[in-house]
Amino acid sequence: MDGDSGGGKRRRTGSVSSNGNDDNNYNIDASLLEALEKSSQSNIEVLDQRTLKKLVLSFERRLKENIEARLKYPDHPEKFAETEVDLHEELEKLKVLAGGPDLYPDLVNLNTIPSILGLLSHDNSDIANDVVQLLQDLTDEDVLEDSDEPARVLVDSLIENNVLELLVQNLQRLSDSDPDDMTAVYNTLATIENLIEVKPSVAELVCEKTKLLRWLLGKIKIREFDSNKQYASEILAILLQNSTANQKRLGQMNGVDVLLQAVATYKSKDPKSSDEEEMLENLFDSLCCLLMPLENKERFVKAEGVELMIIIMKQKKSAYGSAIRALDFAMTKYPPACERFVDVLGLKTAFAAFMGKIPMSKKNKKERYQEDLEERVISLIASLFGGILRGSRRERLLSKFVENECEKIDRLMELYMRYSDRVTTETERMNNLELDDLEMDEEEKYNRKLESGLYTLQLIAVILGHLWCSEHSQMRARIELLLKQQKLTKKDVKDVLQEYHDNIGDLDGPDEKERAQGRIQKFITAF
Repeated sequence: MDGDSGGGKRRRTGSVSSNGNDDNNYNIDASLLEALEKSSQSNIEVLDQRTLKKLVLSFERRLKENIEARLKYPDHPEKFAETEVDLHEELEKLKVLAGGPDLYPDLVNLNTIPSILGLLSHDNSDIANDVVQLLQDLTDEDVLEDSDEPARVLVDSLIENNVLELLVQNLQRLSDSDPDDMTAVYNTLATIENLIEVKPSVAELVCEKTKLLRWLLGKIKIREFDSNKQYASEILAILLQNSTANQKRLGQMNGVDVLLQAVATYKSKDPKSSDEEEMLENLFDSLCCLLMPLENKERFVKAEGVELMIIIMKQKKSAYGSAIRALDFAMTKYPPACERFVDVLGLKTAFAAFMGKIPMSKKNKKERYQEDLEERVISLIASLFGGILRGSRRERLLSKFVENECEKIDRLMELYMRYSDRVTTETERMNNLELDDLEMDEEEKYNRKLESGLYTLQLIAVILGHLWCSEHSQMRARIELLLKQQKLTKKDVKDVLQEYHDNIGDLDGPDEKERAQGRIQKFITAF
């Protein structure tokens, strides 16, 4: 999730552009340049504890002067304006500390952090924005890359001194129309991302203690695209990706509806730039994370999310694959979403994708994109079979595999062979590695097989199990014929199912695990 003006760690660099005049305008005596260079070098101080104390004392003095001047002349800004300029310059000087992260523990010990953070509430928003820029510099990913312990000391001190609350409070007074404020918005989001990078628990902490989630939703609601809307979408995805608490919290704040409205903008049009395309992916990442808790799946169905995703698929724009992914998340272990999908005629659209009729563009010509989509559709169909166990909807689902002389069973077996070959190749490769004295435990071996396509192979075997257990003579005959053509037997499918049965995790508790294993055992017995 990176881009030049959206998420990720972007760098702003100054640039000088020619005004079209003759190059002579820029001719400067070489000896003068040399003298200037020597002069600047002589002014550079070594960054050590002594320099740090000097910087901190100077900053604290200017801060005190500013506070006193504001208290003395509260109604005469011209009388404290100069102290504000001085304070701005001191904050600029403190940025040099980003060049010596090893000094961060000393900075914390000097008790300067509370003074710096207190300025986030300064009446002059320019001063507050200076602090935001300073924090972004001090916590920058490149600065902290090889400074784990000093980074943790700084981040812990920032959090103890309410950096999260102060940053978000300041964020709420920034304007979208002011360029300096827009830069401060970016720097605020970058600082929060940096803090999460050093201390992952910040992702939940910032949502517990502040109104950041509400601010992000407000930013995403704005129809116009800009770089900060893109970055807001990225931060939202980061906050949701590993936190059930944040997923539930956002669901209670009408987050499902807001995200559906945001992606609906792209149901019949494509993003206009790569940055906007990245934002759309972030929005879908957030939506998929949001669809993990059961109550949010329910909100998704009530908000007609199933219908919207089908419309997006039918329009065949760039959000096509993301819509399939969102449907897969919504229908996993949630029968009401599966039932709604069948009721609103989603089967035709899903099976078109299953048969490989995927809209082509520069983006999805990439092989990995097509494979991801293929795996999602297989998962979606497996969810449909798991969620619709009886009745007319089940019959409609099964009938799809009889259409056009069982062409979808042919496709299923084609996919079965492809993923089976991949898993076999990976298993052989691991066996050869074992011969070279590189030992792997069973769990690592299994995980590597999953990465090579075993999970998708297992889902295909599960779909075959559902088809076989329907006891439909035409489907059974087709499956047996195709297995024979590939020199396979029903035992090969049973072996895949058995491995799946034996390695099913705890899912959502022991009861759910037992039910899942019971279903797989039924297929094994039937074959």
